[in-house]
Amino acid sequence: MRIRSLGVIDDAVVELSPGFTAVTGETGAGKTMVVTSLGLLLGGRADPALVRIGSPSAVVEGRISVPPGAAAAVRAEEAGAELDEGALLISRTISAEGRSRAHLGGRSVPVGMLAELADELVAVHGQTDQQGLLKPARQRGALDRYAGDAVAVPLAAYTGAYRRLREVTGRLEELTTRARERAQEADLLRFGLAEIEAVEPRAGEDAELAAEAERLGHAEALASAAALAHGALAGNPEDPEVLDATTLVGGAQRALEAVRAHDPALAALSDRMGEIAILLADVAGELAGYADNLDADPRRLAAVEERRAALTALTRKYGTDVAAVLAWAEDGAARLTELDGDDDRIEALTAERDALRAELSALAQALTDARTEAAARFADAVTAELASLAMPHARVSFDIRQTEDPEGVEVGGRTVAYGPAGADEVELLLAPHPGAPPRPIAKGASGGELSRVMLAVEVVFAGTDPVPTYLFDEVDAGVGGKAAVEIGRRLAKLAKSAQVVVVTHLPQVAAFADRQLLVEKTNDGSVTRSGVTVLEGEDRVRELSRMLAGQEDSETARAHAEELLETARADA
Repeated sequence: MRIRSLGVIDDAVVELSPGFTAVTGETGAGKTMVVTSLGLLLGGRADPALVRIGSPSAVVEGRISVPPGAAAAVRAEEAGAELDEGALLISRTISAEGRSRAHLGGRSVPVGMLAELADELVAVHGQTDQQGLLKPARQRGALDRYAGDAVAVPLAAYTGAYRRLREVTGRLEELTTRARERAQEADLLRFGLAEIEAVEPRAGEDAELAAEAERLGHAEALASAAALAHGALAGNPEDPEVLDATTLVGGAQRALEAVRAHDPALAALSDRMGEIAILLADVAGELAGYADNLDADPRRLAAVEERRAALTALTRKYGTDVAAVLAWAEDGAARLTELDGDDDRIEALTAERDALRAELSALAQALTDARTEAAARFADAVTAELASLAMPHARVSFDIRQTEDPEGVEVGGRTVAYGPAGADEVELLLAPHPGAPPRPIAKGASGGELSRVMLAVEVVFAGTDPVPTYLFDEVDAGVGGKAAVEIGRRLAKLAKSAQVVVVTHLPQVAAFADRQLLVEKTNDGSVTRSGVTVLEGEDRVRELSRMLAGQEDSETARAHAEELLETARADA
């Protein structure tokens, strides 16, 4: 990390190595600013009071190695960040006016994005800042990893069944929700098809009936007109004095026929007059037949109008004419067949859902049993660790519980809520002394005790928690002597599987570190680039002597410091 204008730090670079790094220095030298800086990179609250007096802003920049494909790398890339040779570059700027900006992999991002990544990158355990395993969801995940195959095997089966149940339930809910709509649609289709079937319309029937109704409605006028026309063409037997068209045309045709031999033109006209005579005779015959066949029965007219009314009732609902009504009936019958098929799908999905819920109940019970057994082992292991960390009477336990839910699965004879990891709510509890009720660890211990509890927890969970870096601040508060040595030993043990950074004032802890950083102020009271140095050899012995006796050149303190280093090396 590079830190500029933050608190007492003017401009300094902190290089953290793999393994165990101890950060030491005089009280007020700026050790806590290292923790604060890391907190800012992880999305912590920006306090303008942190900006060094006289500076417009404070800047913290960090380079964090992230394995390809890790959750943090994937999430950062989704946000548009780019990795720099397997490392994630993060920067945070705080202005003296209180404004805050964050950058991730060269891209400006909301500060909340850094907080999202924090859970995957660093677990912070300090007097006032606790992350990681204080969250119940992570506690359950860590317990599952601690339990090993006893949880992993049923959890894998449970996850697959849970995912399939969600798919089946979603499909079933969709069909069921739509089934109400589709049932209504089917009822309307059945009603409409029944109406059409009762009437039994024929294609073109509406046009035929309209023409017949028009004819029957004017039967008298049609008969009168036909009779008058027939009389005009063929004559009226009751009035032989009136000349008719047939007689007149016949006389004209005969007159022309008598002289046709004298002029071809007149012969042609004679032929045409003959054709007219034939046509008039045909029309007169048809008019006679029309009059004879004309049906003027009012009962037939009533029947036609009734039939037309029935067809009109259909066309008002199902189409503009009978042809459209018949098309609607054909489409409706096909749609009804499709809708009726949903019942079979719903029945099959319902059966699968019930089977999956029964399977989940059995798997959730197996998970609860496995977690309960692993939690007892875990509690014993952490309690033993606490006894060596100056908390001999503290007792750790897990609260594994379920929440009743009538829509849930059956576990332990109760119907309880369930999720993608089972039905268990897991919470880590601490009873700091005999007689004290177990409480969530965040509430059951003081700041210094909490850091030690979390150290014990992390040591027991070592290798199972995916977080690659642990930061402990004041983990040694209120302890000394043998307990301090045990803290150092356990931090070194944890560092075998993760990167561990500890801000400490105890030489017994610092001696176990793979690398020791010294934070020093200059004469003007600031920490500069040269104010954070890596201690090696004689310089490290001198700093441990100062931490032991407050005197860098005390032979007794030097001997003790060398003894501490030897003890730590022997444990490595």
